[in-house]
Amino acid sequence: MASFTCARVLGSVAAIVASCGVALAQWNPVAAEWLKSDQTDLRVMTWNVEDGVCRTANKANSFGSNWNAIARVVASFQPDVLILQEAGDNSGNGTGSGVDSVAQLATTCELLIHGGADPFLGGTVGSFVQQYVPAYDLPYIFVSSSNDGFNRNVILSRFPFADLNGDTRAEYSDTPPIFPDAWAPGPNGGIRGFMFAEIDLPAQYAGDVVIGNGHLKAGGTSGDMQQRVTAAQNVSYLIQYWYNGNGGAVPDPNAKIFDSPPATMVLDQDTPVIWGGDWNEDENSTPGTRGPASWMVAGGVVGGSSDGVDRDGTDATFDSAVEFFSGSRSTQSSSKLDYQAHQDSIASIRRAHIFDSTRTPAVSLPPPCATFPVSPGNITPIASDHRPVIIDYILPLAMGTCAPDLTTSAIPGQPGYGVPDGLLNSNDFFYYLNEFAAGNVAVADLTTGAVPGQPGYGVPNGTLDNNDFFYYLAIFAAGC
Repeated sequence: MASFTCARVLGSVAAIVASCGVALAQWNPVAAEWLKSDQTDLRVMTWNVEDGVCRTANKANSFGSNWNAIARVVASFQPDVLILQEAGDNSGNGTGSGVDSVAQLATTCELLIHGGADPFLGGTVGSFVQQYVPAYDLPYIFVSSSNDGFNRNVILSRFPFADLNGDTRAEYSDTPPIFPDAWAPGPNGGIRGFMFAEIDLPAQYAGDVVIGNGHLKAGGTSGDMQQRVTAAQNVSYLIQYWYNGNGGAVPDPNAKIFDSPPATMVLDQDTPVIWGGDWNEDENSTPGTRGPASWMVAGGVVGGSSDGVDRDGTDATFDSAVEFFSGSRSTQSSSKLDYQAHQDSIASIRRAHIFDSTRTPAVSLPPPCATFPVSPGNITPIASDHRPVIIDYILPLAMGTCAPDLTTSAIPGQPGYGVPDGLLNSNDFFYYLNEFAAGNVAVADLTTGAVPGQPGYGVPNGTLDNNDFFYYLAIFAAGC
């Protein structure tokens, strides 16, 4: 018999939720619910943290601590991949001097997520992400070795890094050197480097993912903008020619990218590239002139079907995220400087939003933000002068990941009960509930763990418990 007695309530999903005290819908910002509505989505969050993550930062759980504010915002949105810019600058934070080394910043990011003894300032970290959401983790941390003398870029991931293109590496602090070709002037991703991480997704996904992160040149001069455009041209060329073989099966077909050892394969058809960061240019600010976001997604020519940065040769897409309550697209002051782009022939966006606590009603602040000491409505400007961009991506799922087609009827004893019909609908859902409540291990035992990406997800273990129920909810929501 199933140990999850709430499953015996077969009236409606709402009744089950109410009786069990479990919130199934986790995206309802008005009600202060900001998490993913579908657990198979990949949530990526980009944020320029304005020097708040560095070894000498005040890590106390106190008002005015940008570290405290950053930890609470990350805990509120729980991204699967978090990309940070302007990390490691102690001088910029006003708490020390110099830029953190790679090792120092990696330790600092560990402290941000996990807390513990502070080897830099002494004592114990007073505010950290797992303090607010203990079950959430970003255990894989890649700190770029590229810096401008002040700060570095970082990628933190829920899933491990792994070589996807056969060159024995999964992490790149900057693009490999590029010799001029097509629209790429070379040689690299600009003043702070443009980092990439290849990430091994769990077996429930049909492919994997590559994440890019860059902080382009700041400044308002024509030379500054040209540096941003040059970096964007090189990045888009790298994605199109190296990761996707310019539509062919061989990486770097024109032999213009210096990678040693060289890549041996292009990404498979189910593995998208998603890249973002602080690109320091509002694409709407210079009508008639292509900014870095346009070059990032369109390559040499806007439109067309051959030189775009999507895997199929068309243009990829950069986000149009807005703040939920106001509709504002600004991420820094009154401009949009922070972006995410993705290959839309593989991945699609379920939702994209910008978080700005000053525009969010107090009752709608996510709990870690709502308990910020004094003035929680100001948590984002206390954290940084930039606002995070958070996007939930729908990725291709592996065969068998979707909820199985189980029945044509939801009523036991009626014709069609337990007979698949090639469709996924509410009958299948209620059939599963019936079989779960009846203790039918053969039908309802689906997993040892309810959390995507964790060991045992989607692996039956011969017993029924609440993990099986929530696994079914997740894969049913994913559809087939």
